Amino acid sequence: MTISKILSQKGTAVHTARSTMTVEEAIKTMWELEISALVVCDDGRRIDGIVSDRGIIRALASQGTEIMGRPLADIMTREVITCRPTDRINNIMAQMTERRIRHFPVVDGEGMLMALVSIGDVVKHRIDEIANDAEHMRDYISNAR
Repeated sequence: MTISKILSQKGTAVHTARSTMTVEEAIKTMWELEISALVVCDDGRRIDGIVSDRGIIRALASQGTEIMGRPLADIMTREVITCRPTDRINNIMAQMTERRIRHFPVVDGEGMLMALVSIGDVVKHRIDEIANDAEHMRDYISNAR
């Protein structure tokens, strides 16, 4: 299975922010939208960085509350690990675990933002897959009797 399977179920909506947005504004936006990451795209398509709740907490712990008025450009992760719709879900799961990354922006062939896949999306897909396999196994066993 590929990332495109997840996208076909969840859609491709992704919330973005500009690098000039303050950390405080980003926190409020994430809280209001009930999300844990924003992809930073100054032009709306090219990824400039990513900021997550975990990244904000780390910045607060290391730099103090004065970061609240600073722009996301000061704390965002600039080297963003991305994936493509054709990437295999199992490979992305492994990278999420190995790299301790919870969000993968999905990009097209030109590197432009298409969607965002989270660890929650991947886990939900895997649980659905296991439930489907179990249902098929129950059907097989009940029909074999």
